[in-house]
Amino acid sequence: MNDDLSITFHGAAGTVTGSCMEYCHDGKRLLVDCGLFQGSRTLEALNRSPFAFTAKHVDAVILTHAHIDHSGLLPRLVANGFDGDIWCTAPTSDLLEYMLADGGRIQESDAARRNRRRDRAGQPLFEPLYTEEDGLAAWRQSKTVELEQWFEPVPGFRARLWNAGHILGSASVELEIGGVHLLCSGDLGPEHKAFHPDPQSPAGFDHVICEATYGDRKREHLTIEERRRLLGTEVKAALGRGGNLVIPVFALERTQELLLDLAALIGGKELPATEVFVDSPLASRATGVFSKYAESLEDLDGAVFDHPAFHFVEDVNASIRLNSVSGAIILAASGMCEGGRIRHHLKHNLARRESTILFVGYQADGTLGRILVDGATRVRLSGEDVAVRAQIRRIDSYSAHADQEDLLAWLDARQPIAGSLFLSHGEAPAIEALRHLSQSREFAATIVAPAMEETYRLPAGKPAKRTKTGDPALQAAVGRDWQNSYADFATNLKAELAQIEDAATRAKAVAAMREVLVRYQQSRAAQKGSDQSATIRGIA
Repeated sequence: MNDDLSITFHGAAGTVTGSCMEYCHDGKRLLVDCGLFQGSRTLEALNRSPFAFTAKHVDAVILTHAHIDHSGLLPRLVANGFDGDIWCTAPTSDLLEYMLADGGRIQESDAARRNRRRDRAGQPLFEPLYTEEDGLAAWRQSKTVELEQWFEPVPGFRARLWNAGHILGSASVELEIGGVHLLCSGDLGPEHKAFHPDPQSPAGFDHVICEATYGDRKREHLTIEERRRLLGTEVKAALGRGGNLVIPVFALERTQELLLDLAALIGGKELPATEVFVDSPLASRATGVFSKYAESLEDLDGAVFDHPAFHFVEDVNASIRLNSVSGAIILAASGMCEGGRIRHHLKHNLARRESTILFVGYQADGTLGRILVDGATRVRLSGEDVAVRAQIRRIDSYSAHADQEDLLAWLDARQPIAGSLFLSHGEAPAIEALRHLSQSREFAATIVAPAMEETYRLPAGKPAKRTKTGDPALQAAVGRDWQNSYADFATNLKAELAQIEDAATRAKAVAAMREVLVRYQQSRAAQKGSDQSATIRGIA
């Protein structure tokens, strides 16, 4: 048996979702996070792939925070035989009860919706990834620990959690395993974020694993008052158009920050008493957890969420009735528009010139949110083509992630790093930018951008050594996929054909496109015939 400590990146390598790191030493296995992949259909398909490890052989999990891209595969892990503890802070455990149950409900609902779609007629039934009960079963295995308190999740593995300043309950993970001292940043919050103090953790490690979500981006650092004025400007402009202001939100943290600022703007008469609909049962429950911890949070009076302008929408019928409102503010999940009620509101508002869609969070490559932010004029929603006539707006001042300057300051404060610095949880441009700057500042002996399913040996005081290369097929799943390209092509095809001057030429264009597919099919058939002939000759 190899007693060397190793780390394998099962997700969030070259992408910002699916966070999962496996630490192995002396026959024991510890996961830090077990998150859901979000983005293109190809990337999301990884959620249904077998785990690269045996679930029942995992001894414990440490969860950095409750966001679904870090926690969302825990129900599958438990259903596949994991029966150990899921260690986290108390607020994370409280949030996890709702996050995982809601995730199961969304999986069940999305499966039913897909099976009803006309374009899936005759295809095998789509099964949910996991159910609401699966989510609750995983939550029951959570075990809480205080920040800065040493504990032993696995015999021989010491751990300590530090405030990461990202969302309620979020933590960085300090580990001591086999004489090696490590730090996993988890998701880090920006400087002076609402509700939470700045990230904290010790200095001096053998190896550090750091997120790089905004490794290539500098944001203007605004005070809470400046951020509110920026939001107020956007809200007044949107309402002045006469339509709805639809804000895709993450149910956890982003919703509560927006409510905090909207209450202040309405209370200060900077905005009229506009009705604000929070159309997310999960956001309602998460807001209740924030109220529970209000005394320990900065900037927060728990009563702010009881503002008379705020309406928490619970049932589906009440959500549907919002189709008839105009001039309202609608906050709905999910933040990247990949599921949940936001897709319903986009379907009814994107085509309305008087409506506004305001993005206030990160949009991963391949997601509907990213496609809209990048300027799509038509999108495909639930099997239907929808024209984008609404105003698409974006403000970055609500990000829960550290930007490039914050990340560099955090890494500088972790010095010295004797071995390797790993940059994960970022898209390729962000990781490359942060890697270049980290090298110029000599943050570590080696700086590594790990690939999906790569394994590294982690010695004490020396650079990491790669012992297993990544899986190219998994790397190919990152970013936009053929289904994104198909949706863009299909939704814009009719409009582009209409620009051709006459019907006969349009018919020729359609025939030419069809001919491309016929030639490809003929080429594939000829190649298969050639391969079969070669096999027969080899046997003979």
